Amino acid sequence: MSNTPMAASPLTRAVLEIDEYVSGLGWDQPARLFALVDTARLRAQEPALAAQLGLEAGSESAGLTPIEQDELPSGKPLDEFLGTIAWPDAVAGCALSVERMMLPPSAEAQVPQNLSEAKLAKWVAEHPERQEVRMTVAVLRDGGRESALRLREKDSPTEVLTGPDLVPGLAQALAATFEA
Repeated sequence: MSNTPMAASPLTRAVLEIDEYVSGLGWDQPARLFALVDTARLRAQEPALAAQLGLEAGSESAGLTPIEQDELPSGKPLDEFLGTIAWPDAVAGCALSVERMMLPPSAEAQVPQNLSEAKLAKWVAEHPERQEVRMTVAVLRDGGRESALRLREKDSPTEVLTGPDLVPGLAQALAATFEA
């Protein structure tokens, strides 16, 4: 968490920690899913795992620890996959980091009508104003939300935009994984 502001909320710190971790892996990565667990609870209930993750007893206790989950299945739409997830009670929240292409609002009027999903994706990928973006979105059981956005062309820790409502659709999909 070297670039994470200590004054930030535990959820913001977790999102920035995940963003920094995924950034270190480079671009063109698959989507990555993380469970968020209460750090103090993890130390108390799973001391061996806490030690393996480098969470020493004297370090910060109020916070969330991201734990990367197994690789997401390829070929299955993300929304369908998220609909299959159920988290155990020990998981306080979850986060997803995913790369996408996006267009600026000025390009929305240019989008051809009635394109299939595949043709629309191809059109966006070929658009001269497209931006590659990595979105890291986290939600908590209690409703807390946070996001971090990083543009490929401004790939720097100081250029990461954060906020709770940057990717509302993805946040809602993640929140649904906690509904019974």
